[in-house]
Amino acid sequence: MPRRAGAAARPGAAVTAAALSLPLGGGRAAPPRPGPAAVASHRATHRPAARPAPSPPRPEPAAAGREAAMSLLSALVPLLRVYCIGLLVILHQLRRRLRPRCPPAPVFPTQNGKVAIVTGGAKGIGYQTVKHLARLGMHVIIAGNSESEGQAAVRKIQEETLTGKVEFLYCDLASMKSIRQFVQRFRAKSCPLHVLVNNAGVMLVPERKTEDGFEEHFGLNYLGHFLLTNLLLDTLKQSGTHSHNARIITVSSATHYVAKLHLSDLQSRCSYSPHGAYAQSKLALVLFTYQLQHLLTADGSHVTANVVDPGVVNTELYKHVFWVVKVVKWMTAWLFFKTPEEGASTTIYAAASPEMEGVGGCYLYNEERTKSADVAYDEELQRRLWTESCKMVGISDESSRIP
Repeated sequence: MPRRAGAAARPGAAVTAAALSLPLGGGRAAPPRPGPAAVASHRATHRPAARPAPSPPRPEPAAAGREAAMSLLSALVPLLRVYCIGLLVILHQLRRRLRPRCPPAPVFPTQNGKVAIVTGGAKGIGYQTVKHLARLGMHVIIAGNSESEGQAAVRKIQEETLTGKVEFLYCDLASMKSIRQFVQRFRAKSCPLHVLVNNAGVMLVPERKTEDGFEEHFGLNYLGHFLLTNLLLDTLKQSGTHSHNARIITVSSATHYVAKLHLSDLQSRCSYSPHGAYAQSKLALVLFTYQLQHLLTADGSHVTANVVDPGVVNTELYKHVFWVVKVVKWMTAWLFFKTPEEGASTTIYAAASPEMEGVGGCYLYNEERTKSADVAYDEELQRRLWTESCKMVGISDESSRIP
């Protein structure tokens, strides 16, 4: 009996009809097509899970290896350069020592009435410089960062030279604040200043910062002396005369010959090498001296600025070198290294010799004028370093007023 349109189907009717509709060839029955509601329900309950955020790409082993090799190379190259130049200097010193006749030590005129400041004057080359200048009659002020060592050096020099014209004033060259305080104390004495010896320094120290956040080699060896010299410049200009110029002597090193000055990374933040940082600070001192002499000449001042190279000297500066180097130094220093007194001879020559009267802008080695590294004569580099240094220490750039 036919069913009326719209009448409800009997339960199982759809299943029975589907079961009876077999495909051609006797295969299995085709499954029934789900309705729209069923499809929507299936999609809602079987929605694919959200994909996790992609992780950052890992560096390929080859790239990581290249980075490690470049880092090792950036530390190894300065090390080899510094030790190679040191070896050359040692060989030169040995040939000089083995000469049949060594030149006699120069005799300098008395320096009575003159005043000198020597940084790092409590030990090593600085101590010998202070002692000889005091023996010549100068009133010498030791600027150092150890009160006990400084006072001990004063007593010892007074005993050896039988003069009381030696005193100690505290000055930590790793602190801009301490340098300014030192200058204030010196000015309070209302005395002239005829000789400034920028001698103090550190060598091959591990990576660390000064009180003001500067890399220690650059901050202490260079910036400290840069600020000290500029703050004392007015007193030096007032003390110098046409016949007796005031003198600024800065102690550098042969390592400046193999140094590279990175104006974009003076603090060695990109890749630190103690050998590279030390050599850079010594090159900066040479560039500073040449630019300073240019400014003094343009200003018509009766002040000269020279830089000295003491050679390879047996001092306490080598406490941060490799233990193998320490052993070799301990065994051979008596033959290959200069004594602190020999190392101080060129500084004393620059400070007291009549031959250096009115002479500035020189690189001195073994009491003779010699050529520094070619890059040190780059006037544009000298100006740029000076300008950047003024910004770092917070003083006005006087070089901008001079052509």
